[in-house]
Amino acid sequence: MVQAYILIQTEVGRAAEVAVALGALSGVVQSDDVTGPYDVIVKAAAPNMDDLGRLVAAEIQTVPGITRTLTCPIVHL
Repeated sequence: MVQAYILIQTEVGRAAEVAVALGALSGVVQSDDVTGPYDVIVKAAAPNMDDLGRLVAAEIQTVPGITRTLTCPIVHL
């Protein structure tokens, strides 16, 4: 299982609705609206990196209101 934090910037005023929409997606473990340079942070899980990439590109990035994403895979050192 591969997990990642996805840092998301949204259109002004849309962070809360984007966080709710993302929370309903399969593969999204947690979705929170936050303050700072990013508006929403999502924790996602997938069986492998290819599936994680598909989740981000085909599902997360297509949610209306998202302007930019940054995917940070979790590593265990």
